[in-house]
Amino acid sequence: MLQNLTAAAVKKIALACGFDLAGIAGASPAEDYGRYHAWVQAGAAGEMRYLTDRRGELRQDPANLLPGVKSILCVGKLYNSPYPYSTALSDAERGWISRYAWGEDYHDTLREGLSRVAKELERAAGESFEHRICVDTAPILERSYARLAGLGWIGKNTCLINQQKGSWFFLGELLLNLELQPDSPPPDRCGKCRRCIDACPTTAIVPSSNGDWTIDSRLCISYFTIEKRGAIPAEHHSSMGKNVFGCDICQDVCPWNGRAPRTEAAAFQPREFAPPLDRLAAMTEDEFRSVFRTTPVWRAKYAGFLRNIAIAMGNSREPKFLLALGKLARDSRPEVSEPARLAIRKLQDGAVADAGLPTMRA
Repeated sequence: MLQNLTAAAVKKIALACGFDLAGIAGASPAEDYGRYHAWVQAGAAGEMRYLTDRRGELRQDPANLLPGVKSILCVGKLYNSPYPYSTALSDAERGWISRYAWGEDYHDTLREGLSRVAKELERAAGESFEHRICVDTAPILERSYARLAGLGWIGKNTCLINQQKGSWFFLGELLLNLELQPDSPPPDRCGKCRRCIDACPTTAIVPSSNGDWTIDSRLCISYFTIEKRGAIPAEHHSSMGKNVFGCDICQDVCPWNGRAPRTEAAAFQPREFAPPLDRLAAMTEDEFRSVFRTTPVWRAKYAGFLRNIAIAMGNSREPKFLLALGKLARDSRPEVSEPARLAIRKLQDGAVADAGLPTMRA
């Protein structure tokens, strides 16, 4: 019977289905929506239209996704595998792919897990009930509800941070038409710490209109390398370092991740840890599709990925990349050829400077 599904029973089932965090939030309209709307109005979403069009308005109320929703089961799945953080990688010849994108597409993994949870809940209840699975792409303010569900607080880098387990989590939600006792949000434990703010190479963590901190996507390396189409402003190239897809720096330096647990789940292990830039640059479009089609890296698209590699090569100070960059500079797509030419110039100028010779300009 549905009345047998208590909040404790629902969370127990979620954990038994492989999730590392589980909590219950009420399904009332999101109290954070005003902040979200102000963030969008300030232009901080950049070119991500799925955050600014009518789908943005849907985020105001979970009932827009499931009429009659009463509770939200919020879950977290750990993806921190046992490999070094990007801040510990000193090899300039290797590119950094964000930790979350090393393995399989997490959307599929979380949907499968939440589908198992729904089936187990119906088995426990002895009857079916209305529900909806949400993972990332659904228009819901998932970090806000995860905070209300007690999974963690939202840090200055806007990541959800759990006191015991850090921030390396994928989040998902199961909207339910069941009345369940909600959990309570934990206190914010960032305090006066500024490590993420000070470590961000592009100063993307900025003061918000209500006095705390937020991300200006237009300055964020993850936005540049994943969401941005076309050219990345040249003034940001040097700050992007070796990042070819996403950026983990604000999480790498977070004290709460200093002892974060690790997962051995095969789905989240890297196919190749920090792959060599020249190997990535040599990939054909078919090879790119074969290697990354089932991973989050696919979202950057082939041209965007080559663009990011060209920028990383330019930041490497490695003259060995000049040959690969010469090939990219002849690419017919300006979003690839232009950063490649800039990278060539940077490496040539660096070689001249290292030799103690004056830089010549035409």
